[in-house]
Amino acid sequence: MSEPSEHIYKGPERRRSPHLTEELIEEIAERAAARAVEKLTDHAYRAVGKSVVEKLFWIVGVLCAGGYLWAQGKGLVK
Repeated sequence: MSEPSEHIYKGPERRRSPHLTEELIEEIAERAAARAVEKLTDHAYRAVGKSVVEKLFWIVGVLCAGGYLWAQGKGLVK
């Protein structure tokens, strides 16, 4: 078998480190923060909307059941 040292690259460094200015870093951070806030508020609005819809369906169900019992008591429904 071959030695592990045979597969190690020994030439000049080919990786390039990106040169980020302070302004670019600040812009990236602001955009990331804006996206995070947008996702958080979107999630909160969805949770509130889901809760409201669930309560609305529950109230409609109770009203329908009450209406049915009332109509049955009046003899409108047999």
